[in-house]
Amino acid sequence: MHTHMQALGKFAAACGLAITFSTASMATPTNLVAAGNTNPPIGHYEFCKNYPDECTSLGRDSGPMALTRKRWATMLEVNTRVNQSIRPDTDLNIYGVEELWSYPRSVGDCEDYVLLKRHMLMQQGFSPKDLLITVVLQPNGDGHAVLTVRTDYGDYILDNMRGDVRLWSETGYTFIKRQSPEHAARWTKLGPGSASKVGAINN
Repeated sequence: MHTHMQALGKFAAACGLAITFSTASMATPTNLVAAGNTNPPIGHYEFCKNYPDECTSLGRDSGPMALTRKRWATMLEVNTRVNQSIRPDTDLNIYGVEELWSYPRSVGDCEDYVLLKRHMLMQQGFSPKDLLITVVLQPNGDGHAVLTVRTDYGDYILDNMRGDVRLWSETGYTFIKRQSPEHAARWTKLGPGSASKVGAINN
């Protein structure tokens, strides 16, 4: 893992250097693995009713995208721009309801950051198959939403609570579930956790 981080550091710092991960670094899983289907968060379920064009079938999963220097730079730029331009607040304060997923203008909660980052990356040519809304638990047990970007160097996390972009395994989060890469309205389990803590719906 140390070798992997050295290579990533060079990549992130210069964006002009070739990535040279050793075969030893591949011993640590760098991509999350689905563990079966599960229910979507209620906020995403309602979001899909309001934005049906963004919750359609994506076709067969052909695997994660190739991570290029240009794509890495775009990921960093979008993560920073959204984090700096949106002021965090709760849905209750913004909309007067407990849970509402929407595109933020100047203020939003964690899901709103994720939606905007996903949208902006798709505008930059990223496939929605590789931009998956993901539900995690923070170390204190609180639910949180982040954006997973699937790449051939691992699954990277764009997070409104961090200025950097790092591998999922380096976040300290417990990963619960995320969108399916084959259908934007469907979700898959990722690991242990209580679905009730993150506002899941029951079909």
